[in-house]
Amino acid sequence: MSVRKLKPITPGQRFRVVNGFDAITTDKPEKSLLAPKKRSGGRNSQGRMTMRYKGGGHKKRYRIIDFKRTKAGIPAEVASIQYDPNRTAFIALLNYQDGEKTYIIAQNGLQVGQTIVSGENVDPEIGNAMPLANIPLGTIISCIELRPGQGAVMARSAGAFAQLMARDGRFATVKLPSGETRLILVTCMATIGVVSNSDHQLLVSGKAGRSRWLGRRPRTRPVVMNPVDHPMGGGEGKSSGGHPRSRNGIPAKGFRTRSKTKASNKYIIERRKK
Repeated sequence: MSVRKLKPITPGQRFRVVNGFDAITTDKPEKSLLAPKKRSGGRNSQGRMTMRYKGGGHKKRYRIIDFKRTKAGIPAEVASIQYDPNRTAFIALLNYQDGEKTYIIAQNGLQVGQTIVSGENVDPEIGNAMPLANIPLGTIISCIELRPGQGAVMARSAGAFAQLMARDGRFATVKLPSGETRLILVTCMATIGVVSNSDHQLLVSGKAGRSRWLGRRPRTRPVVMNPVDHPMGGGEGKSSGGHPRSRNGIPAKGFRTRSKTKASNKYIIERRKK
């Protein structure tokens, strides 16, 4: 994993920091695992804009990822590590011994030719997926299920990881990337290791056009809007805008929006850090 700083031969490259893509082994995706990806541009079925600051962007095809890792006990060889335009992490193409091919989220240190497997009675090695009941305490994990059979929903982005802290009966205590500590059923699956492309946070786009390529349109600051458009708008000259809040009037910066009666509150041992 490395990053490269470009020479400032143009204004857009002066501060540009790009990924070295050392881990990538091929630029040809597996055709059988590609699906079309429709873009809405922030418009609803009537063609009206319902989500601001979206639109444009380069055309993409979706890579079908196996988040469930249900092929228990069948070894798979890592055929290649690939770039995925739909996520920050890299993905790995697996060739199973029964002939099936799937994509998974790649972990740091996953090498081409390496054999990985999922199931209950497997070794806790990088890339292997297993229930929380079988993972040694203190292990760094990622791609964690929240409900058994649901598929991985937590710790999936570049460089993300969680830690298995304890087990008690039906539940395991897991410290999540946000700092939150919560209980998860021990029958939920998780993958050993840290998610790949941990240098993603060091990248610098260099110019506004690169955000347009990602489908992000310019965002207007609330302070410069009119009072009819936003609670922080209006005023003569450069007014401060008052208390920071959303367009609907909900305060930002420290205001807790989580419901006190939410059913899953009983599973949260420690809230995430502010």
